[in-house]
Amino acid sequence: MERIFLDIEVYRNYFLALFMNDDLKTKRFEIFNHDDSGFDPDKILQIITANNIELGTFNGNSYDIPILTFALFNPNTAEIKRASDRIIERNVRPWTFYRDEGLKEPDINHVDIIDVAPGMVGLKLYGGRMNTKRLQELPIDPSATITPEQVPLLRGYCKNDNILTRELFDKLSKQLELRRSMSSEYGVDLRSRSDAQIAEAVLKAEFSRLTGGVPPKTVPDYDSFLYDPPAYVRFSTPQLQNVLDVVKNAEMVLNDKTGHVIMPKSIANLKIKIGDSNYKIGIGGLHSQESEATHYTDESNVLIDRDVESYYPRMMLNMNMRPGGFGVHFNTVYGKILDERLAAKHAGDKVKSDSLKIVLNGTFGKTSNKYSTLYSPDFMIRTTITGQLTILMLIEALERCNIPVISANTDGIVIKCPRDKLDVLNTIVEKWEKHTGLKTEETRYRALHSRDVNNYIAIKEDGSAKAKGVYGDVSLSKNPQNPICAEAVSKYLTDGVDIETTVRSCDDICKFLTLRTVTGGAVKEGVEIGKAVRWYYAKGDTSSIHYVKNGNTVPRSEGAKPIMDIPDIFPDDVDYHWYLEECNEILMALGVKARPYVEKMPRKNSNAWKALRDAGSIVEGKKGKWEWVK
Repeated sequence: MERIFLDIEVYRNYFLALFMNDDLKTKRFEIFNHDDSGFDPDKILQIITANNIELGTFNGNSYDIPILTFALFNPNTAEIKRASDRIIERNVRPWTFYRDEGLKEPDINHVDIIDVAPGMVGLKLYGGRMNTKRLQELPIDPSATITPEQVPLLRGYCKNDNILTRELFDKLSKQLELRRSMSSEYGVDLRSRSDAQIAEAVLKAEFSRLTGGVPPKTVPDYDSFLYDPPAYVRFSTPQLQNVLDVVKNAEMVLNDKTGHVIMPKSIANLKIKIGDSNYKIGIGGLHSQESEATHYTDESNVLIDRDVESYYPRMMLNMNMRPGGFGVHFNTVYGKILDERLAAKHAGDKVKSDSLKIVLNGTFGKTSNKYSTLYSPDFMIRTTITGQLTILMLIEALERCNIPVISANTDGIVIKCPRDKLDVLNTIVEKWEKHTGLKTEETRYRALHSRDVNNYIAIKEDGSAKAKGVYGDVSLSKNPQNPICAEAVSKYLTDGVDIETTVRSCDDICKFLTLRTVTGGAVKEGVEIGKAVRWYYAKGDTSSIHYVKNGNTVPRSEGAKPIMDIPDIFPDDVDYHWYLEECNEILMALGVKARPYVEKMPRKNSNAWKALRDAGSIVEGKKGKWEWVK
């Protein structure tokens, strides 16, 4: 099967459909002014309907394919522009567009990657997260009339978008292979669907196998409801008994537009302190409130992470409720998939195990989608709130035996257990597991360095690091923020490698980059850059990047040098001092008080600067200039 990628550009007097293969060879079809000699509908149809072609796009289902279909029957740039504006400006959905324009959706072998990729961001931002060679914004305003001199510019831009799409397909190759496998298994084309969309499709297929019918869409007969806890949720201390009463009496009101549950203020205002830790209950999950904390395993204590296995799947089955149109059949259908997944996992069938994991984890998201056959806001709330209260039950039991819990995040806790109470800990956990029907997995840490509950570096017993949030690896789900700094800090904490050694020995400029979305576009020194902007910090550069629309400074952009094209040679003006100082900032935010790098005065008002000031290491001299204490 040959892969062909498609991207389209539309202007009032210019239309371009550019096809590109894996070898980056292109075939373009153009209409310029009233000249459509470069536009061959028969040839286009030959390409997109060929048996050996898989057509790949980014947002093609909603835009490129409808517009291409329209252009095949209406090769007039003004009309194509009108149709394009309807989709973009009025957010006309594809099925409505086809109906209104009297068109039939083409039957083609097409994969749209937009829902497979995590996070629903733009193609340029994904490109930045993949460290693509070139980040290029649309070079000409969509309302412009194109001149002959501008045509090559648009061709190059369109090809670059196809290159980004190809790179994204390659990055998501594992996810796409799982979707192809599942499509064969269930007889439904799942290649262009998100995890949640796949979950619903598979559950529908299993429902049909079980009942011979199709689960109907249902509309809740309530605008609000009260949380009804399972019988096993109960607490021993008056404080947590009061928390349970507050949660049970809080009215859960549905948002008229989204159908989501609005967080009750009485729950949002709860302040839960157990032992030395504070906790907050939310719609999504339980979170502890620690910051700038460091903990170590030592002669007296052991750091233990306890994560709940298959947290949401188990909670949903435990609820024994009847979400959406699945009714009494939900537990049968969902439980069968969970059993099959566990059997595949134990048998070493990774493809099937990973496929069914998508279904199990994706199901929960559909319970809050009012357009889904799984929509059931009371089921969603009962799952999340019960999960949080269940974790609080475990925390309460541990703290009552003077076993401190230092962190909690949705489906797990970190315990600083006195060594002489390890047996007590295990007994409490085993009793809790039996009581709740849940199971936990244990990981032991040598150290835990936390900026907050969502951003930390944990050092495991084997010396490897588990990093989360801004300290985790760059992925399609997050923008890079000077990843060399997190890498240097991690090596310093795990292996004692000097941060300066890590930073200065790195010759990959991508590890020094920051990527940021600038609403309305960015400009530096009069040069417009775009909306997805990446930069590194350069020596001698003291100016900042600004918003085009209001001139405000883009945060943390002083000394930032835009790098929209990745060079083949490492730049010679990288400001190593900035990155080394940033490493110090990270260490201090993680609760590590040592300063492993000091070359010159830190940035004024930075955390490192404040620590030195508070320690009396620097003082204010003449004319407000700060100086080192000799």
